[in-house]
Parts: sequence; C-alpha cells; structure tokens
Amino acid sequence: MIGRLFKFHGGIKPDAHKHESASVAIERAPLPSRLVVPLRQSTRASARCIVEVGQKVLKGQRIGEPEGMLGTAVHAPTSGTVIDFGRYTMAHASGLETRCVVIEPDGEERWVEHAAFDAERAGRDASLAWLRDCGLVGLGGATFPSHVKLGKGSGVDTLILNGAECEPWITCDDRLMRERADGILAGARILFRLIGARELVIGIEDNKPEAIAAMRAAAQRVDDPVRIQPVPSLYPAGGEKQLIRVLTGIEIPYGKLSADYAVQCFNVGTAYAVYRAIAHGEPVLSRIVTLTGNVARPGNWEVLIGTPIDELLPLAQPKADTNRYLMGGPMMGFALPRLDVPIVKGSNCIIASSPTLLPPPPPEQPCIRCGECARACPAELQPFELYWHSRARNFGKAQEYKLFDCIECGCCAYVCPSHIPLVDYFRFAKSEIWARERDNTAADQARERFEFRNYRQEREKEEKAAKLAAKAAETRAKLATDTTAVKAEASTATAEDPKKALIAAALARAQAQKASTEVRNTEDLSAETKADIAEIEARRKALNLTAAPPPALAPKAGDPRPDEAPAVEAEGSPQS
Repeated sequence: MIGRLFKFHGGIKPDAHKHESASVAIERAPLPSRLVVPLRQSTRASARCIVEVGQKVLKGQRIGEPEGMLGTAVHAPTSGTVIDFGRYTMAHASGLETRCVVIEPDGEERWVEHAAFDAERAGRDASLAWLRDCGLVGLGGATFPSHVKLGKGSGVDTLILNGAECEPWITCDDRLMRERADGILAGARILFRLIGARELVIGIEDNKPEAIAAMRAAAQRVDDPVRIQPVPSLYPAGGEKQLIRVLTGIEIPYGKLSADYAVQCFNVGTAYAVYRAIAHGEPVLSRIVTLTGNVARPGNWEVLIGTPIDELLPLAQPKADTNRYLMGGPMMGFALPRLDVPIVKGSNCIIASSPTLLPPPPPEQPCIRCGECARACPAELQPFELYWHSRARNFGKAQEYKLFDCIECGCCAYVCPSHIPLVDYFRFAKSEIWARERDNTAADQARERFEFRNYRQEREKEEKAAKLAAKAAETRAKLATDTTAVKAEASTATAEDPKKALIAAALARAQAQKASTEVRNTEDLSAETKADIAEIEARRKALNLTAAPPPALAPKAGDPRPDEAPAVEAEGSPQS
C-alpha cells in the first residue's frame, strides 16, 4: 500500500465554486425533442453508421460500428425513429461539423435485448471486446478508448481511480461518488482484475469530504483491498500525470505511458460505466453533466448522449445577463460556438457566464519575464520562453523548450501579471507544427509515389526493351536457320537436276507416244464403223497392246532423193 503523498511542481488554488452545484442530488434530464448523436465519440476515431433514415431503433441498439483500433461503438440513447443522417456542428471550440445520427424519441424507452456479461468466464480479450462494443471511453474528458488503455495494462501493479475533480465549478464526479459509490467500486474491481493489478487506490481531493466518506463506506463492503486517499486541493491535481505523481511519486515523462511504469489511471465515471456494461450489459447512453454558473438552479443531471444543449439549459434556468456558455471548466474549457450542439461522452460541465461572473481578461501587456509562469507550471517548463518562440514562429526552438510537454492547464496564464493568454500561443504553435508535419508527411508520400512511378516506368521500359531484344534475337536465329536450310536445299536440287531432267524427258516422250496411238479423225464415220473401231480399241487395251507406227516406205526407183529437189520452172519461162 502507498504510505505517503508526494508533491508535483507548481499548481494554483483558484476559487472552487463547487458548493453551488454539489449540494443538490443528481436528477434525470427529460427526453429532448430530438437526439443528435455524433458518430465521433472517442479520440481520433469515428464510427460507421449502420442505420438508415426512417428506421426504428431501440434504446441501446447499436447505430455506429467501430472502425480502427481506436474506434468504439455508438448506440441509440432511447427508442425512436432515425430522421436524419448528416453533418452537424460538434461540441468543440473549432465549431467544425461531424457526422451525426438524428433520432426522434417515441417516449417509450423500449430497450434492445441485453444481459449481463460474464467477464470471468469469457476471459480478458473477450471482455475488452465487450467494452469496445459498449462504447466505453474515458469519461473524465479525454474520451480515450478504455479497451485500448486496458490492453496496455499487462504488468500493471497499481490501479488508480481519479476522483480528484480539481477544475473549478465541476461537481459531476463528486455527486457520482456520493450517490453511486458501490457501482464505482464494482467497476474498479472489474478493472482491477482485467489488468491484474495488486493495489487499488482512489484519489479524491480533500475538499470533497462527503464523497470521501461515501467511498470509504463502500470500500468496507468489498473483499479486495482498497485505499481511499484524500489528496491536497491544488489545481491541476486531477491531471493523470499529476495524480500519479502525488500518489506514487512516479513522474511520467512526455511521450511515455503510465503503463510503462506499472501504473494505470481511470476516472471514477469510467469505472461506473464499466460496472453498468459488465453487470447489466448496458452501453454508454448517458452521463452526469454539471449545469452551473450564472443560473438560478445549479445542479447535476443525468443526460442522454446527443441531447442538444439548448434543450438542457432551461433545467438550470440561466439568468438574463448570461452572455456566453463554456463547456468544461474555466481553466481548460472552451466557449460553445452555438447552443444546439449535442452533449457527448466527454461533456462534463456547462457553465453559464456573465460579464460579472467571468469577466473578460484585461488587455494583453508585454512580457516582463518575471518568471511567475515558470513557478506555477506543473510540467516544470519555461512558459515565458515558449511564449517568445511561439510568438516569433520559431517553432523549432519552442520544441527545444519541450512545447509538447505542456498540458494546457492554464496555470501560467492564470498567474501572468501581463494577462498574456499563454495557452492560446502554445496551442497555436502546436497546431502549426502539426500542420507542417502533415504537409511534410504528405510531401514525403508524394515524393515516394513519384519516385516509385519513375522506377516503375524505367522498369517497364527495361522489361519491354529486353522482350524486344529477345524477340529480335529469336527472329535472327530463325532467319539464319531458314537461310541455311534454303541453301542446303538449293545445293541438293542443283546436284539432282540432270537426273530429274532425264526423267521428265522420258515421261514426256511416253505421253507423246501414247497420244499418237489414239484414233483420230473419226467424226465423219458412220455409227457402225465407230462401233467397230471402239471394239478394236477395247481389245487392244485389254491386251495392253500399243499400235506400232507404220514402217517407212522404201523409195522407188527414179524417185528423187530427199536431198535432191526437182527443178521448178520459173513462171513465164519459154518452153523447150
């Protein structure tokens, strides 16, 4: 068990303003006329819509399927009809839009079929998947997916529940611990077993005596060893790293996780949501929201996720001189861009502000380098140096001064005598660095794609040239082979030509001799004569006889020799 408390550097003690809302029990907010449920309910991840406009949904029915490692499911907060799916302004300082499912409640509150989940029998991996399907995220404000955080919890020795709630005005965790301590402890025991911790500590600021008493009473009713540890009321003691430092003495550096040091920390609201998910099979459909500030009826309400803020504010009865509304606390919260934005899982407080309650800061004056900001910084930074480099856009130098170690708690701006909005400068510098990194990443990816394209084109050219060269070589080889064959055939033909000529001459003579034996000039003969000739020819062919040419007649005496021609008298010559 932890035997002592430690201190973190810096910190401030602003006016708490907690008694205004902490003295009233939690009430259930009525059903709004419509629910605008954002599909983006966890850090850097959005869900995929799986319902259609006009579809009937039941309370607890899944309407958004988780995507990616950081994704969590989104559910219908009540039964009704899906009337729209589009982009609506989200609860963020930027005023940007996000995809939302709009549900018109039917007032029947009909639940989808659900049952308790046996985490012990199912095992650790199945339990983490169940929490993901139930939409479990950190309800302290960061909305980091709980299944991812638990997945990094192997080898954890100490589990810390954060009940400090150090930001002024916010009392939702205070009332939750007072009224639902048993459920918080039940959820803490589930988390305790899932990460295999050996020690469970619940840190609560000492300005919440009723919550401390309620949690100690609940701890007496469980078998596991639980330490309820009050901590000094010093802002920002509720920051995860600061609370771990106070309770364990361990300092978590930037870029490291608490699980790397065998410590894990969850908000008390998250622990209660884990209990509802495991013991009752209920996804995250609502959360406790503090309505306070310039209102006639401050308090805490259990509000359905997706409830438009303009339908929630009348419960607290804002006063006439209210000029703006903050979501979150005055130190780390932001002014709402409009009042029809919905409540999300990270919405813990709505503060109605007036010129007298939260007056605008005085005009900014030059920095006098007094060092008050450095003395108040819980991250042990030099905010005045970060301010100069951020203002000069010397972002490289700002990073050398550990800009990203800044948790944006606002302590430096709170104590600054020059009223410089230091956190705004730091947020600006971070956003510029992130934008440049995105541009550099995009440029690197474009260059890699261009280089790969050139490489691919060169490779294709080389492959094409190689194919053409191979084909040309094959053609040349074939031509050479054909030429050799032609030459060989020609030489053979030349050697055999005389013999072929003799054979052809003999065949020609045979054909001529055969033709000479055929009967000719029989056209004018009578039919009887033709029949006789045909009969004779048939007998000759049957006997395979060939008529011999008639023998040449011997010349008679007195006939001239062939070489002697008779004398021919010339025409008109005188007779003898």
